[in-house]
Amino acid sequence: MHFDHSDKVKALQAKLQGFMEQYIYPNEARYHAEVAEGDRWQPTRLMEELKAKAKAAGLWNLFLPESHRGAGLTNLEYAPLCEIMGRVGFASEVFNCSAPDTGNMETIERYGTEEQKREWLDPLLDGKIRSCFAMTEPAVASSDATNIESRIERKGDHYVINGRKWWSTGAPDPRCKIFILMGKTDPQNPDRHKQQSMILVPRDTPGITVLRHLSVFGYDQAPHGDGEVLFENVKVPVGNILLGEGRGFEIAQGRLGPGRIHHCMRAIGQAERALEKMCRRVKARVAFGRPIAEQTVTLERIAEARIGIEQARLLVLKAAYMMDTVGNKVARAEIAMIKVAVPNMLCQVIDWAIQAHGAGGVSEDFGLANAYAHARTLRIADGPDEVHRNQIGRLELRKYN
Repeated sequence: MHFDHSDKVKALQAKLQGFMEQYIYPNEARYHAEVAEGDRWQPTRLMEELKAKAKAAGLWNLFLPESHRGAGLTNLEYAPLCEIMGRVGFASEVFNCSAPDTGNMETIERYGTEEQKREWLDPLLDGKIRSCFAMTEPAVASSDATNIESRIERKGDHYVINGRKWWSTGAPDPRCKIFILMGKTDPQNPDRHKQQSMILVPRDTPGITVLRHLSVFGYDQAPHGDGEVLFENVKVPVGNILLGEGRGFEIAQGRLGPGRIHHCMRAIGQAERALEKMCRRVKARVAFGRPIAEQTVTLERIAEARIGIEQARLLVLKAAYMMDTVGNKVARAEIAMIKVAVPNMLCQVIDWAIQAHGAGGVSEDFGLANAYAHARTLRIADGPDEVHRNQIGRLELRKYN
């Protein structure tokens, strides 16, 4: 594996960093002010302005390797760009590179029919609509996706969907026009991994009710956020099924691998930003007669943060390289490792940054409390730590069979 980025990637890094410095960092306060005013669930003026600038600059759909509408980057090439975007929570949306839309677009690109692509992928790639991925359910332990109970029953030339989902990212957003829902089409199949299917469900289909917005430690992440959604006798055409009945797990594995790379590289960007804030804070504050930066405990935390970030980045780049060269299945241990290592590292680095800011760290003044809420969520999203550790352990023990 080569650790030096290509000239193409270096040029995109420089261009993206320039855009962040010119348009994103100076507008962080304005973005949060616009979200707070009026209806929090309406898109902000700033976001639409920045999207137009990003599209004009050619910084659009950088994540999508398999479509002529993307930048044609590999996972390894996209990873450092994702890190740059991750330094600001809302930045990835500016470039049409935010979850769950990235995963949904990759899913439709890879598994959708030409008709499905025309109807849903094209407007998503254009940034005209947003989407939701509906998988997790409140009534079961969704860390084991075979537990999912939502039903997708075929009745003639339609499927009828019944179930309750939550932590459905994007559901409360008025721009959300399409759900990708995972549910059971064949609950009696002896192969538990062939009971599930994924299906496209237009948001305006009768029977869909967003019951509530869900917050994390009090943060609702408006105007996108997560929702609890009820599906009652929701009727969609048979042609909305993705790939075919019983292929839900197959699609999930194809979808979640790249998504975990994206999550982890954005998390490394967040960790870099938190360390930067920590260093600036401790150099500017004096306690007990000398700068906080000179306190041994502070130096130790800064050193450990730098070590942790560098280790995490190398592990993610290795996973991305393996996904590109040998595929998701062979790289499954590395993908699981980054999903455990990176969010835990991020939580620790942000926690140290909060401590360095004192009471200010737990306020909304420095963005660290919100960042911690997001970081802690990542230890559960896309599979909790326990699931990934179990997988890593089993794969390690196989070497000794």
